[in-house]
Amino acid sequence: MSTKLEKKTEKILQLLERLEKESAKGIPIIVEGKNDINALQSLNIGGDIISAKTSGKSLLDVLSEVERTGKREVVLLMDFDKRGREWTKRLKQHLERMRIKPNALFWRELLGLVGRDVKDIEGLATYLETLRKKCGG
Repeated sequence: MSTKLEKKTEKILQLLERLEKESAKGIPIIVEGKNDINALQSLNIGGDIISAKTSGKSLLDVLSEVERTGKREVVLLMDFDKRGREWTKRLKQHLERMRIKPNALFWRELLGLVGRDVKDIEGLATYLETLRKKCGG
């Protein structure tokens, strides 16, 4: 159908492939909730995925969990709404103080690709499926 949609779909798939490789290297990914974890797993992204907002976790709980992994880098993949942006900013600041590199590149790139079409990580798998159907695949 539209080559613009096909290019967008391809870019998202390439981004997710890069994310999968980061995760396979053992770099933890921080998402908001359980449904976000399920969505990433349905997109073949496994590894250490930390849920930031499940069962009443505080920011301190999340930071402690990250620290326990012993990793010096994490991927921040919060939702694209106002709260997700705030959490990304706060986590980034605290992680930097802990000398842990917060990688928000995937988040920024995804936000640029999905714009207002997707508000959360949870909706990513469905969105990709919709794009594929529109592209005829």
